[in-house]
Amino acid sequence: MPTIHVLPHPEYCPQGDTIEAPAGTSVCEALLDNGIAIEHACEMSCACTTCHVVVKQGLASLGEISEMEEDLLDRAWGLTPTSRLSCQAILADEDVTIEIPKYSINHAREKH
Repeated sequence: MPTIHVLPHPEYCPQGDTIEAPAGTSVCEALLDNGIAIEHACEMSCACTTCHVVVKQGLASLGEISEMEEDLLDRAWGLTPTSRLSCQAILADEDVTIEIPKYSINHAREKH
């Protein structure tokens, strides 16, 4: 089972975390299932960029990025060459390390 190493984020995961999830699970689903409440305004339908993550290690194991995801990522805050939408980044058999950016484009977040 692959492991996701989550780097510390002041709001979502202050101490960082290491979680396991079955191959075939999206990074977003794995985070949510393990109590890391990453934003996902479009309910994981690849229609926004609020679940944007930066993949620090293991990018190649997440499979190819779709054209739709690439187009959406152009709007993400803090875009990098290793950015992915966590709802579209599907785990394979390798471990990954991710960073949740400090900001997202979602200005009106729920519960804040």
